[in-house]
Order: sequence, then structure tokens, then C-alpha cells
Amino acid sequence: MFPIAFDPIYKYPVQEGHRFPMDKYELLPLQLLREGIAEKSNFFSPDIVDMEAVYAVHDREYTDRFIQGKLSDREMRRIGFTQTPLLVRRELIITNGTVQGALEALDTGVAFNIAGGTHHAGHAQGEGFCIINDQAVAAQYLLDHKKASKVLIVDLDVHQGNGTANIFLNQPAVFTFSMHGKNNYPFRKEKSDLDIALDDKTDDQTYLKLLGEVLPGLIEQVRPDFIFYQAGVDILQTDKFGRMSCTIQGCRQRDEMVFRLASKHGIPLQCSMGGGYSPQLRTILEAHANTYRVASTIF
Repeated sequence: MFPIAFDPIYKYPVQEGHRFPMDKYELLPLQLLREGIAEKSNFFSPDIVDMEAVYAVHDREYTDRFIQGKLSDREMRRIGFTQTPLLVRRELIITNGTVQGALEALDTGVAFNIAGGTHHAGHAQGEGFCIINDQAVAAQYLLDHKKASKVLIVDLDVHQGNGTANIFLNQPAVFTFSMHGKNNYPFRKEKSDLDIALDDKTDDQTYLKLLGEVLPGLIEQVRPDFIFYQAGVDILQTDKFGRMSCTIQGCRQRDEMVFRLASKHGIPLQCSMGGGYSPQLRTILEAHANTYRVASTIF
């Protein structure tokens, strides 16, 4: 079995009256335990991240103002959260969950963060409910500590990983790949190393065919020694914001493709959950649980 970052603080609402979809962070571990996909010993509770790791990818002045609760009202509106000490602590713990998970994956082959996937956070700004970019921080940490020399970020959330692209625009040791909805948020896109923009109502067949044509060759081309996978389930047809027509089974096949390729090439992988906004919480949980189910059969 594989390590999974989870802390009770994940489940707390970060804004009064906005608990959903935060419930998934509380319920997903329970589902994994109930099915026997994970045991209690698989879960670890991260500490607060080393701030030097955050400063390595985020502007120090922006980061410090967030820590001190001094972001402007305009900045917080762009992010979408209310500024609180609990929010600060939550972000720093989630980020370290991805850093520590990446280090664990070097030994186990794969590791997960129940939360994370905050890919809209750029170098000096947050947006779209993302403040600190957990996978960007972890990728740079591996590079700085000589744990990896070439990192591939595979972002398959329905929204472009614009913050990740912004952070690593001039970092040749990190290759950013985002496959996302053409007409979806963010409406002003950044330039990843490889962007694939999908039309509205893209279905399983089209999605999986395209990913299957691109990802194997990309791994051969980039030759990464570590992969970060953003496994958002907002590509589902049921998602309130996704505009896609993928099914739960198609989403599961997508995860299987990524995991099998990483396993085939012997590349350690860290997976963060990313978005998912279907009206029924059980749909979100089923799609996220599938990611773990698939991994348990491969790693």
C-alpha cells in the first residue's frame, strides 16, 4: 500500500457557509478505509511546510503577506476565500503533504495527498481557490535537494494549470503538461510546455484517445525521473463547471493510463486530488476513490 497525506484540518470549512465540497476531504479517507484500499497506517499527518521551500517558487513578499493576513480585499476576492489563520495553517499543511508525499514516493513508487492540486496559484498571486501551489513547491524541492533532475507535471484537471505554467515558465528542469477545457477557467491562459485545449462536451473516447496518443511519447521525450499528477475529477459530465462529457469509467481509465505508464517506466509519482464539483457528493467520492482503487492494482 502507499502513503497518503491527510490531516484533520483538511476537513474544516475555510469559509463560513462554504463547507461543500470540503466534505470530500473528510469522507474520502473513510471510504478508502472501509473498502480496505488503505489502512490507518497508510495515512500520515504533515507538519507545516518549510517556508524556504515555498519561497523557492513563490514571491516572498506575496507569501509573507498571506501568512500575516495582509492580502488585499481584491486579492482575496480573486482567490475566493476569507482570510483567516485557519486558512493559512491549512494551506501550509496541505503543501507539505505533497512535499512529504513526493519524498515517500521515491521509495514506494506512488504517494497521494487527499487535498492539494492548487495549480492556479502563480509566482506572486493566488486565484481560483489556490494560494500556494503544492505540486510546484514539491517539484522545486526535489530539484533543489537533488532528489530529481527532470520533473514532468501531468495536469488533467478540467481547468488549465495556469499557475504552474507561470511558475515554471523559465525552468527547463520542469516540463508542464496541461490538458484542459478550451473554454473553461482560467479565461486568460498561461503557456505550459504543452497545452492541449479540449472542446466542450469532449467524451471518453475522444479524451482517452488523445491522451493515449500524447502521454507515452511525452514521457519518452521528456524522460522525467519524477511525475506529479493532478487528478481532478471535474472532467465528469456531471460536474457543475466542467463542460465535459466524460464518465466515471472514463475518468478511471485516464488514471489507469497515467499510473501504468509511470509504473512501466519506473518513475515515482505523487498524485494530488484537484477539483471535482458534481452536485452529488457521492459522485465526487466515487471518482476520487477510483484513483486509489486503480493505483492499488498497479503499485
